[in-house]
Amino acid sequence: MNPVVTTMKTSAGNFFEDFSLGQVIHHATPRTITEGDVSLYSALYGTRFAVQSAESFAKAIGFPHAPVDDLLVFHVVFGKTVPDISLNAVANLGYAACRFLSPVYPGDTLTSVSEVIGLRENANRTSGVVYVRSTGFNQNGVEVLDYVRWVMVRKRDEHGAAPEAVVPTLPSAILPDMLGKGLPPINVREYNFRLAGSEHRFEDYVPGEKIDHVDGMTVEDAEQQIATRLYQNTAKVHFNNFAQKSDRFGKRLIYGGHVISLARALSFNGLANAFHVAAINGGRHVAPLFAGDTVFAWTEVLDAQELQGRRDVGGLRLRTVATKDRPCVDYPYKNGDEYEAGVILDLDYWVLIPR
Repeated sequence: MNPVVTTMKTSAGNFFEDFSLGQVIHHATPRTITEGDVSLYSALYGTRFAVQSAESFAKAIGFPHAPVDDLLVFHVVFGKTVPDISLNAVANLGYAACRFLSPVYPGDTLTSVSEVIGLRENANRTSGVVYVRSTGFNQNGVEVLDYVRWVMVRKRDEHGAAPEAVVPTLPSAILPDMLGKGLPPINVREYNFRLAGSEHRFEDYVPGEKIDHVDGMTVEDAEQQIATRLYQNTAKVHFNNFAQKSDRFGKRLIYGGHVISLARALSFNGLANAFHVAAINGGRHVAPLFAGDTVFAWTEVLDAQELQGRRDVGGLRLRTVATKDRPCVDYPYKNGDEYEAGVILDLDYWVLIPR
């Protein structure tokens, strides 16, 4: 009998030295967003924004259907990139220049494409930072989202050669005149503030104002694993407890996007009418989160801008800070340049809110 010949059909994912500047990656697998996905997202985070929650509410103000939550779109587009970009990640480090460019509705199919725009080996030579610009498209080729992220990726061989360091220059914020593409004009006269949960409009928020969102949510491993599977995010650090037992933390790491969605859901208490995330200027995962930790959040209004040509909504630039096992009544953030104990997320973003 002839011996069986085995061939390599599986992938161990890309390591740091597999990336090259300018490399373009078309990611598998197209993903159709369904009403079931929307319901599961609501069950995982408890999001309550009226426009995404109620078909009748959304149609009354001019949408053809209730749109998919902006962060669900972000996670699905992000999840497509994981097998190629961050399967061997140590940690996802941050985001910048994220724009929501077109609404997504149940039934739309999303795909992702990434370009490597920066590479930098770490001093310990066991890993490096990969910078990518990723774009999500719907089934008609329309861009729905584009963003930059940087992720620390393990090297296959710590003695292997590394490319010349290139760190991209990124904008500190999306300009106000670039906001609004992802939100069609709305009929504010038909916007029911009572049903939305708050009477506060654009004009009621002022720069420097701080809002404690009060509530907390405890994270469970099962929830974050369901969430990351929902997004088809295959990063090993979130799933493989057998492998993680021998890693530096000794247990699974909660997906950073899970924290963002929890903080966004908590922000409803104080920002109920800020139903559309227009852009993410920058985000940093300050510290890891694990099962059993409880997430709290607070928000500072950084800026308030009228939008050129729009009388229906205005833009609020917000900083939402999430903490673990630390209520936010005292608005924990930084001591000098160092984050205070318990801070896990620092997110700078624009929302649109009725005027």
